[in-house]
Amino acid sequence: MTQTDTGAQVLRKIKNDLIKRYAVRNNRIALTQTLSTLLPVIALTYAGIAALDVSMLLASGIVLLLTLFLLRAFVMLHDCGHNCLYESPRANKIAGFIFGVVCGVPQYVWSRHHDYHHSTNGNWEKYRGPLTVLSTEEYSELTPKQKRSYARQRKLFMGPLAGFLYFVFNPRFTWFKGTLGLVAHILKGKKASEYSTRYWADWKEFRHMTANNLALLSIWTLASMTFGFAEFAAVFIVALSLAGASGIILFTVQHNFENSYASPTEGWDYYQAALAGTSYLKLPRILHWFTADIGYHHIHHLSARIPNYRLRECHEQNSALFESVTRLTLKDVPHSMRYIIWDENNATLMTPEQFEARNAAAAVTEAAQAA
Repeated sequence: MTQTDTGAQVLRKIKNDLIKRYAVRNNRIALTQTLSTLLPVIALTYAGIAALDVSMLLASGIVLLLTLFLLRAFVMLHDCGHNCLYESPRANKIAGFIFGVVCGVPQYVWSRHHDYHHSTNGNWEKYRGPLTVLSTEEYSELTPKQKRSYARQRKLFMGPLAGFLYFVFNPRFTWFKGTLGLVAHILKGKKASEYSTRYWADWKEFRHMTANNLALLSIWTLASMTFGFAEFAAVFIVALSLAGASGIILFTVQHNFENSYASPTEGWDYYQAALAGTSYLKLPRILHWFTADIGYHHIHHLSARIPNYRLRECHEQNSALFESVTRLTLKDVPHSMRYIIWDENNATLMTPEQFEARNAAAAVTEAAQAA
């Protein structure tokens, strides 16, 4: 029995006790985190636009700092979606909506999809991560050109484009396109209740998407009229795209890494997934603050009810339970981002180089046996 197997058995027995001890929300801490995130976003956006007339270097520095605060805002949104930032559901809903407008993502809609990830963590047959990882069988069917394109789209330098699409473009485009379809449906004399689209699952999602976009586009329009569209975009939209890139990379390396647990549905185990399918990203203390301790991701996947301000405490006070969890640092991120193929036969992830090496070795073995 491996250390991970033993740890999983122990966690099964004590999970409820850990939740009772650490899933304790505190409104004062939550409000402090909210204000210490949102107020700097507003101040830095204004300062960054003002700095454009002073120094591009200064403006760039402010944009990078704004990026970190927007990343923190996204983690706050994430906690609100799990209903674990504030004590009451209503407070989480209100704060989640505000963070969603700041980040460009309808919090309710995003959280519903994210909940699916939590219910299937480590089951790569059901959920393939933000990069939509291909299985070895699917990857083998690609042409050499398609394989190069697949790998290139998942490189670190593609992060800002992915962040722009994820935070800025897609939430607007999908809502607008779906709404146009709804209008066309109604103009044909059909009932709105009969309309269906792949852009939202139900009318509640549509209402949240609409509220998010109307609030966000109104604020963006007002800011563009006040400061100029180019100036606003050069500061806030750039920072939001970079924050989106950081969030995608952060999320990816918390599940894509060497020897990560990546099981099919059959044999999947929730506790093994928390220990072996989720990493502990050890960051400098200041970056742990900006990411609201989401680097303690193994704790978060043990129970999403534990608020961000209890994750470190839970990890440190129960460190012996988590010795088998993979530790990553910033220097490990580029290497971990290369694990973009799901090896469904061995329940883990692999790199394109490992895939090609394994195929080459298999071909040599087959040729030797034929001879």
